[in-house]
Amino acid sequence: MTSIQQPTVAILTALPLEYRAVKALLSDTKELDHPDGTYADVGKIPGLPWRIALLQTGVGTLNAATATMRADAWFRPQAAFFVGIAGGLQEGINVGEVVVATKVYGIHGGKLKDGRFNVRPEAWPVSYRLDQAARKALADTVQFKPIAVGDVVLADHESDLAKFLQDNYGDAVAIEMEGTGFAHAAHVSDKLNAMIIRGISDKADGDKAEAEKQGWQEQAAANAAAAVAAVLGKLKPIDEHRALEERRAAVASAVNIYRGDHIQFTGTYSGPVIGKVQNNN
Repeated sequence: MTSIQQPTVAILTALPLEYRAVKALLSDTKELDHPDGTYADVGKIPGLPWRIALLQTGVGTLNAATATMRADAWFRPQAAFFVGIAGGLQEGINVGEVVVATKVYGIHGGKLKDGRFNVRPEAWPVSYRLDQAARKALADTVQFKPIAVGDVVLADHESDLAKFLQDNYGDAVAIEMEGTGFAHAAHVSDKLNAMIIRGISDKADGDKAEAEKQGWQEQAAANAAAAVAAVLGKLKPIDEHRALEERRAAVASAVNIYRGDHIQFTGTYSGPVIGKVQNNN
């Protein structure tokens, strides 16, 4: 079947437990390997029209960016999701809850001068199309909030980093380590629709290890995977052939409407022309 008949979405995860949570939803999976060594499991979620390409990126923004660009070039998906776990940053969000990121902050941008670090925030918004599908599919069951991203594990809510986040990214409800790489790669990949979905596995504090022992990582990953399946149940595939024909028709119409400036002469003229000459009779 062609990609038009079988529309594809890419789902990326960082950790093996996140990968397992998404793969558990798939049926008829087939392992594919790219010439560069990248592996993907491709399958379907029963009852949905999408072909799912599942890739594991490894931890960190650079790995996420690389894998996202590879997935886009390899599968040409209509949408991409980064699914996994995150640490909660605010009292109003509980372990086990799911956050759909409305935007993602890169927390390490800034300038150090005279002993003070002045932030220069970077942020990437969620795809409007995916945001609308998620709000319709998930309604009041998840939180739609910004998240923060940095190549650091936060396990102390009284640390300097925790205070830095509170002072400069006060609306972020979670922190993770891959989102900005994923979001930026999607942004430069010909406007790939992208969304980050995270389950809260801990409160990014001194009880992080205890939360892991209680199995909250696995539960949070499973909740995030269930959320992305719900979004895909509401997201409608784009008829790529029809969209291409509509774009071609729009271009042809624009060409017919605008024929460019023209010059009309009466008699013979052999000199240079600057500007526009028009017969106003």
